[in-house]
Amino acid sequence: MKSYTYITLRERPVLKDKAANWFHEKWGVPVEAYLECMDAYLSGATEFGWYLCLDDDKIVGGMGVIENDFHNRKDLSPNVCAVYTEETYRGQGIAGKLLDLTCKDMARHGYPTLYLVTDHTSFYERYGWQFLCMVQGDYDEDMSRMYIYKAEQ
Repeated sequence: MKSYTYITLRERPVLKDKAANWFHEKWGVPVEAYLECMDAYLSGATEFGWYLCLDDDKIVGGMGVIENDFHNRKDLSPNVCAVYTEETYRGQGIAGKLLDLTCKDMARHGYPTLYLVTDHTSFYERYGWQFLCMVQGDYDEDMSRMYIYKAEQ
């Protein structure tokens, strides 16, 4: 099995523009929104980070942590967001390793509980996440599933 590199954006801040564009291509959120969040993270203004999986220098997976992932439960924070693995790289455990890196890093920075909005119904459970409730997306007619992760203390 191929070996990949898993990093926080702080470990390679030179990837900021490339990462912002990669996430924009996957989710359609403006590049500027990603850059704003990434700049706050890189400057130390927030611990809400960005996590990448690299195949050599190619970004093949990633996710971020933001205050709220565009849903009505503003009390459930912070949220893992923008979870994505390139289609040709799926099924190799990349998302699971990124989730593990993200959860451990956030717990080290004082955030042992994380939330995540998804339409998946069984994927996150295998990585220690539990279904919490349904939430209303800011721009969605249908409700979405909200999951919670609590790091072992």
